[in-house]
Amino acid sequence: MHIIRSIWIFKLKFNSDGSFERYKARLVGDGKSQQLDVKNAFLDGHLQETVFMHQHMGFRDPHYPDHVCHLKKSLYGLKQAPRAWYQRFADYNGRDIAYILLYVNDFNITSDVLRQKILGFLSTKFAMKDPKPLHYFLGIAVSSTSTGLFLNQSTYAREILEKACMSTCKSVHTPVDTKIKQGAFAGAPYSDLTYFRSLAGALQYLTFTIHDISYAVQQIFLHMHAPHNAHMDALKSIMRYIQGTIDHGLYLNRGNTKTLVSYTDADWVCCPDTRRSTSGYCVYFGDNLISWSSKRQPTLSRSSAEAEYRGVANVVSKSCWLRNLLLELRHPVPKATIVYCDNVSTTYLSSNPVQHQRIKHIELDIHFVWEKVSQGEARVVHVPSRYQIADIFTKGLPRVLFDDFRSSLNI
Repeated sequence: MHIIRSIWIFKLKFNSDGSFERYKARLVGDGKSQQLDVKNAFLDGHLQETVFMHQHMGFRDPHYPDHVCHLKKSLYGLKQAPRAWYQRFADYNGRDIAYILLYVNDFNITSDVLRQKILGFLSTKFAMKDPKPLHYFLGIAVSSTSTGLFLNQSTYAREILEKACMSTCKSVHTPVDTKIKQGAFAGAPYSDLTYFRSLAGALQYLTFTIHDISYAVQQIFLHMHAPHNAHMDALKSIMRYIQGTIDHGLYLNRGNTKTLVSYTDADWVCCPDTRRSTSGYCVYFGDNLISWSSKRQPTLSRSSAEAEYRGVANVVSKSCWLRNLLLELRHPVPKATIVYCDNVSTTYLSSNPVQHQRIKHIELDIHFVWEKVSQGEARVVHVPSRYQIADIFTKGLPRVLFDDFRSSLNI
């Protein structure tokens, strides 16, 4: 039989304010050698496969040193562990309905009526911590008010600044300037690739609540494979912006509005190396921003209208997914999703699928959007560029315009 290895992992667990909470020790199986906050969540999943593991350090049987352990339940690190734990959790659902956000061994329950009943039932099956009001989840601090929730990552942001040795740096008003975008060969190659990539990766997680840096971070990620000094300077500029907005976050309002509204924009042939366009969008459910993106398009667009239409098709596709998700959550969206675009040609094409020679190469995108429009699931509407919120996800903006759009993002 193939026998996997194991290792002990020791770490410190901290509270949302950065204070020390407790020591943690975890025995982990080496999933790489396989042929494949509930306490110890993954230990509650029943394994369907036969898995053997070497005796772990500190607990070797002196009388049987060559014996191995036969795992009856899953273990952290096993490839089967997530599936086994989720199945064990899902098996205990009853007829009542509640919405549970589950991430490994951390979860939130949205139902006030069923909350105590569910927790009581789960505590009979699993070892549970004392339930507390939601205040910290996956590194995101949650503050509850009478009108909604405030999500913030200030502790995580300070850790990034310390890692970059910029805890006392001067702040700037915008994360990226309005100059021409930097190419792949901007200055001399940066020497420490690992350091650059670790900082960029840390910033990506920060965009969960400080999403006005999404475009700036996306531009950094274009040069992850071979960064130059100018790219490191651009990354430091994002750090200086975070220094001045470290207490900012995403605010979610209470409300019963069931409408989906989205904004989409594209910066045509903006990449100096590939001449590809950058697409950006943001989607609101009622007054709340629930989805956003800043991404370079995978193919070259031969006109600004084509670039804009690809962006429209992308956000319509995302809106369809959100509509289906809300339908599964029993909160269907009764009206069509409004898609705001600042390109007049794109607006006309969304309601008129007549093909012309110059747009035949985007025929699939055109028919996809038109089909959703004809079915009443989407409606593309023109908006003046001055009110195009998605601009903040596609280009660097002057301070006044940037501040105006940032306030529209619930930050």
